[in-house]
Amino acid sequence: MRLQLIEDSKGKTTGVFIPINDWKKLKKQNKNLEELEYQEPTKAQLLQELKEAVTELKLIEQGKLKARPAKELLNEL
Repeated sequence: MRLQLIEDSKGKTTGVFIPINDWKKLKKQNKNLEELEYQEPTKAQLLQELKEAVTELKLIEQGKLKARPAKELLNEL
């Protein structure tokens, strides 16, 4: 397996690139790895998340819920 390290501008390793054929072999050996792959959300999932966000904003405006710092929100993304 030939992994490639991904580094930031300071030379710090931030990730690993795994060739697709190696990734497929790893997935066959360990089924739990499949859960790590990104899956495009469905339209229904996106709409549900938007509805939840709007509800949360309304509660914040009403003072019923405390707002989170923007940094925390960005870290979640």
